[in-house]
Amino acid sequence: MHETREPEKALLVGVRVKGRRGGWTLEGSLDELEQLARTAGAQVVGRLSQHLVRPSSRFYMGEGKLSEAVDLIESTGYNMLICDDELSLVQGRNLELALGLKVIDRTALILDIFARRARTREGQLQVELAQHQYMLPRLAGRWPHLERLGAGIGTRGPGESQLETDRRLIRRRIHGLTHLLENVRLQRSLHRQRRQREGLPVVSLVGYTNAGKSTLFNALCRSDAFVENKLFATLDPTTRRLHLPSGISALASDTVGFIQKLPPSIIAAFHATLEELEDSAVLLHVVDITHPLAPLQFSAVENTLMELGVSDKPRVMVLNKVDLLTDRQFTQARLADSIAVSALTGRGLDVLRLRLAANLRDYNENPW
Repeated sequence: MHETREPEKALLVGVRVKGRRGGWTLEGSLDELEQLARTAGAQVVGRLSQHLVRPSSRFYMGEGKLSEAVDLIESTGYNMLICDDELSLVQGRNLELALGLKVIDRTALILDIFARRARTREGQLQVELAQHQYMLPRLAGRWPHLERLGAGIGTRGPGESQLETDRRLIRRRIHGLTHLLENVRLQRSLHRQRRQREGLPVVSLVGYTNAGKSTLFNALCRSDAFVENKLFATLDPTTRRLHLPSGISALASDTVGFIQKLPPSIIAAFHATLEELEDSAVLLHVVDITHPLAPLQFSAVENTLMELGVSDKPRVMVLNKVDLLTDRQFTQARLADSIAVSALTGRGLDVLRLRLAANLRDYNENPW
């Protein structure tokens, strides 16, 4: 029999820079961090938040808040600290020494979820590349005794050799993964060229994680792609044929969901997959209209599309999950030039298909 492991108990910590206007509230960002932690299998037992002029270069949080975190170890029993921003090597190491337990940041948490979700060989390669790129500058934290000893006589030995060996092995693995993913990019390029010769335009579904993209993808394509009510439930891209009114055919592609504070290393590692967006005829931006932070999620996706260089692509904005709204809420939430749908019940899908057909007719007439 397999022993059932107890979930790790996590304390969440977030820091908000004073004077920063607009964007996510600290509580909203911590709510999302809690969702990420639960998706990774952790039990969240508490949270700490703090407004600072700038995050502490030593501990991320202020020393007074750090004392609170120490006191909470006994009262909550937490054995893992999760910070809502990416930590430097110094911040992470100092926190682990001060608390005597595991400390991870938002990036490491997302990478852990990605590692769990990757099913295809391509997805696994992309996640591994992102993990190694994240780990390389933090390797010295695994050998803190070297820095305590200092340089000179008595410091050269197996520890230092091991550190350099680890760095060399990781750099070699990063090089190998980059080469393998370059082959993936070439294969995807050949697939795109073949689709262009066949005259099949691509409709790519983009959106914030858990906006319902995969459910909408299944409804439009009569497909059975994996769906789960969790963040980053779908990691590997899926492509199916899409039949639209007036006999128009296209390919629909379901892509990885985006999230605020998405680390550049992850975007870089998934470049082979996200490159598909460059050749899309239309981007279907799916928004969870029921989410209290829907406008901020929308902006986070649009900013990521801008970083990827595809912000000029034609867009159809889809307000999903309207079956969960009252008529009054729907009226208040309605946005101009958007299409309201329920991927779950099918409401509004006919209107969406007509809009897509119209967009693709324009694309076929002016593909460039």
